[in-house]
Amino acid sequence: MESISERLKKIRQNVGTQMKNANSSSADPVGKNGDDTCPICGGTGFLRLDLPVGHPDFGKIVPCECRVETVQEEKLAHLRQISNLDKMGHLTFDSFRPEGFGLDPIRSQTLKMAYQQALQFAEDPKGWITFIGGYGCGKTHLAVAIANYRLQQEKPALFVVVPDLLDHLRAAFSPQSTTTYDERFEQIRNAPLLILDDLGTQSATPWAQEKLFQLFNHRYNARLATVITTNHKLEEIDPRIRSRMVDLDLARIVHITAPDFRGSGMEFMSELSTLSQHSDKTFETFDLRTHELPRAQAENLRQAYTIAKNYAAHPEDWILFTGTYGCGKTHLAAAIANHFAEQNQNALFVVVPDLLDHLRAAFGPQSTTPYDKRFEEVRNAPLLVLDDLGTHSATPWAEEKLYQLFNYRYNGRLPTVITMADTGQLAPRLKSRLLDVGRCTAIEITAPSYRGTLPTKNKNRPYKKRKYPPR
Repeated sequence: MESISERLKKIRQNVGTQMKNANSSSADPVGKNGDDTCPICGGTGFLRLDLPVGHPDFGKIVPCECRVETVQEEKLAHLRQISNLDKMGHLTFDSFRPEGFGLDPIRSQTLKMAYQQALQFAEDPKGWITFIGGYGCGKTHLAVAIANYRLQQEKPALFVVVPDLLDHLRAAFSPQSTTTYDERFEQIRNAPLLILDDLGTQSATPWAQEKLFQLFNHRYNARLATVITTNHKLEEIDPRIRSRMVDLDLARIVHITAPDFRGSGMEFMSELSTLSQHSDKTFETFDLRTHELPRAQAENLRQAYTIAKNYAAHPEDWILFTGTYGCGKTHLAAAIANHFAEQNQNALFVVVPDLLDHLRAAFGPQSTTPYDKRFEEVRNAPLLVLDDLGTHSATPWAEEKLYQLFNYRYNGRLPTVITMADTGQLAPRLKSRLLDVGRCTAIEITAPSYRGTLPTKNKNRPYKKRKYPPR
């Protein structure tokens, strides 16, 4: 009795196909040769690979050499159609403004670095790159610019907004769908270059989370080039996905602190910041009260003034002013912010209870600014001044929001100025960051309030009252 392999061999011989080594570039033509047709495939455009029985690609149909260019063009056109990039053809590296619009040097530098990183990735897309930033900071422009750059080089790239991606996959289950779910998911997860925009804005259903994890995990294991944009901080992303996004062997994170380019760059700050109400509080108008304070208190106030002025010249890490009401701590904090603003840099000055009210108001139906955008702008302010910490209502929600704000700026070592009466009533999580001498300079102002009465050296003399506040 003949073996199955022997019978298959005879069948192939009877069919009359020209059998060649599977390691060569030639294959079994499907169809008949004609005078005006491709001599390799006979005009069909496809070939059946010449492989032994049992090979995983046995019987597989592949495009002929004569159709490689056509297939590539069709693939690029299909990816462009799915990506909807025809409507975003203007978003290129040439149309991007790396210096931003009226940005301070710190934010401008982060935008330039993001631009350079994106351009390098577009020229040689390897590994993963994630752009993190607030609404309108330019991260989507850079992501689309990468896609357009690759397509101009006739290289495949698939751009998709994450919520749209999930809708695209769900639609495959519809009876009217011409593509099966498996085919659609396979096409996306194996795209040579996949660009996922707005990660974190999708509905967090178990199905959505599972599909995204499968997508990220496959591309992570296959080391496929991937671009991600998000306005969420990393700790808010699914830990399974985050662990792959932060793998230094494969991925890099690019933070963009520029504000919404659709505004002037100062629009949000002017709405929330009350610095304009403290325009008179400068270092030049600060009264050192040399002739009215005891020597120790006068020296303490001068030292606070000197430290504040040095900090304004080189704002790094945190500075904390404590002291009784009216001792001058708010004046010094405002002076730092005003000096910062004079250098054409954005400074956000806000009283802590007012800040929390603004955040709560963002949840209201009449709010024109979503909470995420409001909180993002506050925590990424180039210079943040938090006045009167400790006077807010200590609700669990308020404590949690303040901790998130403190923790973000503490880890990022972002310039922050804080004033408060004392640290005694502060939550331990907040206090631990304020008392870190490696990152926060704490200054206790011992001078009494200039608004009240002040003791003189002669205990028999009555208190002397100031007629005017210090200028």
